[in-house]
Amino acid sequence: MLISSWNVNSVRARIENIKSYLLKYKPDILMMQEIKTEDVNFPYDDFSSMDYESHVFGQKSYNGVAIISKGKLKNIRTDLIKDKLKQSRIISAEMEYKKKNIQLINIYTPNGNPVDTEKYDYKKKWLNLFINNIKKEIRKNNNIIISGDFNIIPDEIDVYDAKKFDNDALFRLEIRKKFREIMNLGFNDVFRYFNKTKIEYTYWDYFAGSWQKNNGLRIDHFLVSNNLLENLKNININKIPRSKQKPSDHTPIELIIN
Repeated sequence: MLISSWNVNSVRARIENIKSYLLKYKPDILMMQEIKTEDVNFPYDDFSSMDYESHVFGQKSYNGVAIISKGKLKNIRTDLIKDKLKQSRIISAEMEYKKKNIQLINIYTPNGNPVDTEKYDYKKKWLNLFINNIKKEIRKNNNIIISGDFNIIPDEIDVYDAKKFDNDALFRLEIRKKFREIMNLGFNDVFRYFNKTKIEYTYWDYFAGSWQKNNGLRIDHFLVSNNLLENLKNININKIPRSKQKPSDHTPIELIIN
């Protein structure tokens, strides 16, 4: 089974690239972030024509998350976080796999920059709400896969130049500690589980030739609860979509499950 996660940076602007990706790699499930559209304008028909069922938590022009799936998902929820700003950043669903009920949680964490503004405070509050919610969810079901754009660089190995990001909202120590706090609830960063020292990125800015220079960041992640590790086969960062015309600045990450 192939589960992909991709910050598409506008589902409508990127629709041809997304369809090309689905056609070539045929993921069973694709979790998208930053779809940048309201539910009513989501391209349901494009995906249904490819036998995908869509579950959407959209927002006009900004944010937004969606899960599309070849198989039936149940218990779709968009209320895991009580966000006072009412930003569409989290959607969850459940699937049956090899007699296990697995909860899929798709997130788009706030960026948080600039750090001396309310945007950074919002990121910290959002992460605290998320962590508190995961504590509750894992008591009900400890088969959980969290994926998405975390907007967190976990370690120095995950950024092309760590010194440049010392005071960035993606790399500040207190933000990285939040990532560790989630893992300490009983999760593994799947990329690092399979690749202890490998340097790969999931995001390259559109500016300053970042893609061409490979000046990237690893900010998109799969965190999987420890008791699902036996079901994992591999993980892949698929850089090909980032090389296309009019690409997203992120590229898909792909979790392969036995």
